[in-house]
Amino acid sequence: MPRVRLTLEYDGTDFVGWQRQPNGRSVQEVLEAALAELLGAPVSTAAAGRTDAGVHALGQVVAFDAPKTLPAKAYVRGLSSMLPADVAVVAAEEVLDGFDPRRWATGKRYRYLLCRRSVRAPLLRRTHWEVFTPLDVEAMRAAAPALLGTHDFTSFRAADCEAPHPRRTLRELALHEEGEVLRIEVEGTAFLKHMVRNIVGSLVEVGRGKRPPAWVAEVLAAKDRTLAGPTAPAHGLTLVEVTYGGGPRNGGGTGT
Repeated sequence: MPRVRLTLEYDGTDFVGWQRQPNGRSVQEVLEAALAELLGAPVSTAAAGRTDAGVHALGQVVAFDAPKTLPAKAYVRGLSSMLPADVAVVAAEEVLDGFDPRRWATGKRYRYLLCRRSVRAPLLRRTHWEVFTPLDVEAMRAAAPALLGTHDFTSFRAADCEAPHPRRTLRELALHEEGEVLRIEVEGTAFLKHMVRNIVGSLVEVGRGKRPPAWVAEVLAAKDRTLAGPTAPAHGLTLVEVTYGGGPRNGGGTGT
């Protein structure tokens, strides 16, 4: 029974998230329904991260045991044609037995997009947080380095985060101005629930002038979620890429 790895792209707007849930349409649900149709038998899928409701993906990685062998194009073209328009398979390959897309991951990259236009941007509303105000990006950049490296990120985890410990390693936190859009790139070994969105929400507090850049380091050291900024909206976040080494790794996390 071959182990298959898929890379998915999806618009998370109309999903309750990756994970199958009783309260709405999930990416896992529609993917497993299409796989059952393609393969003629039910399959159970596992993903690299349980993206939240509204969060998008360019490189979500999913694995499952297939009841039969099919060429990659059967998944990229055939399976994609069976999926709804807001999900697509962009790559497929057979992998080692036991490949776990979450536990074998060595890193994840997320992208957060903000629109700073003073009026609504209808074409960006599903993928950007519209803040409707200028942001002091240099102040945000001054605050960001305090979060790089390995830290206890308790101040930036969701209250209901189920990760066994809060230590994570952040390798990149970069802000790029592209006209009225601010793009924030975040890369690390793994992420706590809502960690990226809580970091972005805190940086925006600095950008709006409500807090000085040094405040972010103080929040990190306090290990107290109530001291950090608000959680940034889900729809501005995209899981861009998941990277892998040669085998399993301890740890994990959802990262949204």
